[in-house]
Amino acid sequence: MARALLIVLDSVGIGGAPDADRYGDAGSDTLGHIARACAEGRGDRPGLRAGPLALPHLARLGLGLAAKGATGQIPAGLTVPAAPEGAFGHAIERAAGKDTPSGHWEITGVPVLEPWGTFPVTVPTFPAALTEALIAQAGLPGILGDCHAAGTAIVDRLGAEHVRTGRPICYTSADSVFQIAAHEESFGLERLYATCRIARDLCDPYRVARVIARPFTGDSGGGFRRTANRKDYAVEPPGRTLLDDLQAAGRAVVSVGKIGDIFAHRATGREIKPAGNAACLAAALKAFATLPEGGLVFLNLVDFDTEYGHRRDVPGYAAALEAFDDQVPALRAILGPGDIGIITADHGNDPTWMGTEHTREQVPVLAFGPGVAPGPIGARDSFSDIGATLAQHLGLAFSGTGTPWN
Repeated sequence: MARALLIVLDSVGIGGAPDADRYGDAGSDTLGHIARACAEGRGDRPGLRAGPLALPHLARLGLGLAAKGATGQIPAGLTVPAAPEGAFGHAIERAAGKDTPSGHWEITGVPVLEPWGTFPVTVPTFPAALTEALIAQAGLPGILGDCHAAGTAIVDRLGAEHVRTGRPICYTSADSVFQIAAHEESFGLERLYATCRIARDLCDPYRVARVIARPFTGDSGGGFRRTANRKDYAVEPPGRTLLDDLQAAGRAVVSVGKIGDIFAHRATGREIKPAGNAACLAAALKAFATLPEGGLVFLNLVDFDTEYGHRRDVPGYAAALEAFDDQVPALRAILGPGDIGIITADHGNDPTWMGTEHTREQVPVLAFGPGVAPGPIGARDSFSDIGATLAQHLGLAFSGTGTPWN
C-alpha cells in the first residue's frame, strides 16, 4: 500500500487564471515576476541573496514547464530539463475567490462555487451590528482599525494605541476574513483567542470564511513584532474532503503547519504546528519517516504568503523559494516504492503586484516518487484533480470532485 506527501507552497502561483480579470489580477504571475525581478537585479539583497532565481531541483521536476503551460513562458533563470524527473502540469481554481481555505478545500475535492462574504473598502468596514455585538460579548472597551489594511502596517500604526487603550485592532482584506490583532502581554493571548471565538460565531451570518487571531509583542520604542501564535478560526469545508475519506478508512493523517486551522480541525489527524517554513518542512519529513502505509502527510508552508507575498518582499520571497528548492532532494529521498509526493499551491500573491492581497492565479502541480511516471499531465481544470489522484493512488473511494491524471 502506498503513502502520500502533499505540500502546498502557500501563494506560489504561476500566472493569472483564465478569469483573473474578474478579480483585478489579469497579468499577475507570482513565480514569473519574481524570476524576472531577480534576473534584473531587483531580487538582490546584501547578505540574503543575489542573481537570477536558482531553483534547479524544482526545475528538474518540471516547474519551469508547468509555468510555461500556464503562461506560455519559462520563468527567467529556470532551466528546462532534457528529461523531466516528475509529472508536471498546472491547475485552474474553480472555486470563487482566491483565499487559502477555498484553495485547500478544492485541492481535497471540495470547490466552493458560491462567493464568500467580504467587507466593503470603507471606513468603517464592518457592519455596526457586528462591531457592537463583539464589543458587548467580549467585554471590550471598543476596537481600533475597522478598515482594510496590511497586517504589519496596521500593527505598526495602531500598536501603541492598542496597548494604551486595551482596544484590539480589527481589520480585513479583499479576502473573506475578520482579523484581530492584540498584544500577547498587555491584552493576553488567551483573551485574544476567546475574542476570536466570539467573532467566529458573530461572523457566520455574514459568510466570513476565517477569523484570524494575530498576536504580537514589543513596544513603540523597539517596534512591534507578530508572533507564531497565530490561530485561524475557519468554517468547516461544506463537503466531504479527501481527509474525511482517509479518516473513514482508518488511515493515518498528519497535518503540518496551518492545515488544522484551514480545515477547522476536522479529520486532520495528528496536528503539528511549528513556526516557519524550515521547521514545518523538517516536521513533515520526520512524520513521513514513520507514516504507516496508506497514510498522508499534508503540509502548508505559509511563509511565502505571510512573510513575503503580503509584504511585497521580492528578495525575501526569492530566498524562501531557493531555500525550499535546496530541500527537494531530501523530499525525494524519503519516498519509498509506491509512495507519491505532490507539490502545489493554493493561490498567488505576486509581490510585484498592486496592493498587498492574494492574486487569482493558476498553480503548479509537480508529482514525483519512485513509481511516478514523469512527463506532462497538462492543464487541470480544477485543483480537485490533485485530491482525486491521491485518492486513487492510496486506494480510496473518493467523495470529492476531480479527475485523476493517472
